[in-house]
Amino acid sequence: MSAAPRRPTSPAPTGGPDRPLAAIGLLLIGMMVVPFMDAIAKHLSASYDLVQIVWARYFFHFFLIAPLVLWRFGWRGLTPPRLAAQILRGGLLLGSTMLFFAAIALMPLADALALVFVAPLIVTALSPWILGEKVGPRRYTAVAVGFLGVLIIIRPGAGVFDLGALLALCAGSVFAFYLLATRRLSGSSPALVTLAFTALLGALIMTALLPFHWRTPDPADFALMASMGLIAAIGHLCVIRAYEWGEASLLAPFSYSEIVTMTLVGYIFFGDFPDSWTWVGIAVVTTSGVYISLRERYRQKA
Repeated sequence: MSAAPRRPTSPAPTGGPDRPLAAIGLLLIGMMVVPFMDAIAKHLSASYDLVQIVWARYFFHFFLIAPLVLWRFGWRGLTPPRLAAQILRGGLLLGSTMLFFAAIALMPLADALALVFVAPLIVTALSPWILGEKVGPRRYTAVAVGFLGVLIIIRPGAGVFDLGALLALCAGSVFAFYLLATRRLSGSSPALVTLAFTALLGALIMTALLPFHWRTPDPADFALMASMGLIAAIGHLCVIRAYEWGEASLLAPFSYSEIVTMTLVGYIFFGDFPDSWTWVGIAVVTTSGVYISLRERYRQKA
């Protein structure tokens, strides 16, 4: 999941050049690499506590990205304005990450990610009350259809809806509030500064919890833990640059390409492949999400 989602965040454009094709390419690269971090987390969950895995994801992410932030912004890059709101936002992402890593320890990667994609639907449904945005009947209909897709995936009463699915849905719900908080903070600080502070907050909180959950990893597992931070840094930097070069409404539909990579990674490394009904649900959720994004783009152009 990108931290993006993460799944990944959609930083507001910062006035960079308009390079839509390059922006789409960078976003697709980000969506291709982040599932490998999730696969590593799933692999490590068989031997290590959730707290230690989440700590590794945040600690090594911050360790790798901090030099870049300090070089570009100095120490002020670690103390963004509107600090209380930034802490709330970072805490929401941390909570979503923990829930998602807990979910993928219990269920296939692609199934979990598909349920996390409930987040854009929740954002659209709540935007009028939290962000004061106007949402018309067409987008509300798309939201309802998207939730129908979620029901197809979990199929209540058919023995499919279990603890893993519940954790994934909770991860998506918390991630939705993270996205809402991100929109509220849009433009308050450079995207890279916000990303660094989010990684720092997660690293500090998880480091405080780590002594109660630590198990000394062998060299191979330690390398995997470090690679989680590297993958997160690369993925998020690609996403940040993509949203600096292209409009969010243009790029949002391409974020669903992550489900393709996640499916391939899950099948290659864990032998998991969604069943036919899950694919139907994924298609419904994805179609509704893409429609909402395209409708938002049309509304902005109108």
